[in-house]
Amino acid sequence: MKKLLLICLFAALATPTLMAQQTNLWKTLSKITYEKKFDDLLGFKVDVPVFSEGIKELDGEMVEVSGYIVPVEGYKSHSEFVFSAYPYNMCFFCGGAGPETVMEVTSLEPVKYTTDKVRLRGKLALNNEDINRLMYVLTDAKLVKDGDAGSR
Repeated sequence: MKKLLLICLFAALATPTLMAQQTNLWKTLSKITYEKKFDDLLGFKVDVPVFSEGIKELDGEMVEVSGYIVPVEGYKSHSEFVFSAYPYNMCFFCGGAGPETVMEVTSLEPVKYTTDKVRLRGKLALNNEDINRLMYVLTDAKLVKDGDAGSR
């Protein structure tokens, strides 16, 4: 019983920090700079993201993020898509938002397309090597529904 109480107490103390990270995830992910690096394949310099310490701490961690599904050609299914901090008409691909406002998603189960804001939970990976991919990748993602255990 004491162990259970201790675990619950630890979870209660840890939750505000995790909630703050989850609530402000897009804000945290926006804290990047860029450096120019020569790309041998392209033959010219390209902008490569430099992640802040706060972002590096999230690499490989389970996170929750709210946003919008972007209907993009070339993605195989409802299990592989682009996710944006902003609606389609304002996102990186169509509006004036930056590349730090979108992420690639691979979900465990298909996520039905909607224009409504949705919440996903998955493992965040950082990409500053492959210029053909987005800088943020969310894997093993699941749609978080209201009332799901552990949802924030």
